[in-house]
This record gives sequence, structure tokens and C-alpha cells, in this order.
Amino acid sequence: MGTLEQRETASLIGSDKVEGTPVFRPGGEQIGAIERVMIDKRSGKVAYAVMSFGGLPGLGHDHYPVPWSLLTYNTRLGGYEVDLTDAQLAGTPSPTSERRVQ
Repeated sequence: MGTLEQRETASLIGSDKVEGTPVFRPGGEQIGAIERVMIDKRSGKVAYAVMSFGGLPGLGHDHYPVPWSLLTYNTRLGGYEVDLTDAQLAGTPSPTSERRVQ
């Protein structure tokens, strides 16, 4: 697998490389960026990504949990695609709420 410093292989990627990756709609419109990934403590699998959305970087943006299963990496765009409308994102609870997007 290479050196311990290697942060990406053909099928694996380090969490620090995921953070900051843009998120697009299927049509190519950028709607946000991955802020962090949340890992299930028991299964060890990524449960969801916290996406920053709206506003300017570092100013007035919100955070939304997006189930990892809804994200698809698009090599052409260099980011993740998710098919969510503005209305769906507006109704998404913040990561600190007890509800999560299903």
C-alpha cells in the first residue's frame, strides 16, 4: 500500500483529503463543500458528511449532514455529487440536532 504518509489509493482516501472537497448538483452547480466526515463508532463506516452550504467561506454559512450513501464522487468535477434541492437542504437539521437526514 505504500508509505504511511500516503493519503490516497485507488479505492481509499484520507479524511483530510475529503475535507474541503466541493459538492455539486448533478448538473455541475457547486452547492457547498465537505467540512468533515462523521464515522459510526461501532461499525467504523462513514455515516455522513457535514457539508458547509450558503454564505461565503468562513462567513454566514451553515452546516448540513448529508448521508454518505447519497454522495457520489465525480472525477470530471473533482468533487462529490448529490441530488438535493435547495428546499431539501433548507429542511435538513443541523449536525447538533438529534434528527438526521435519512
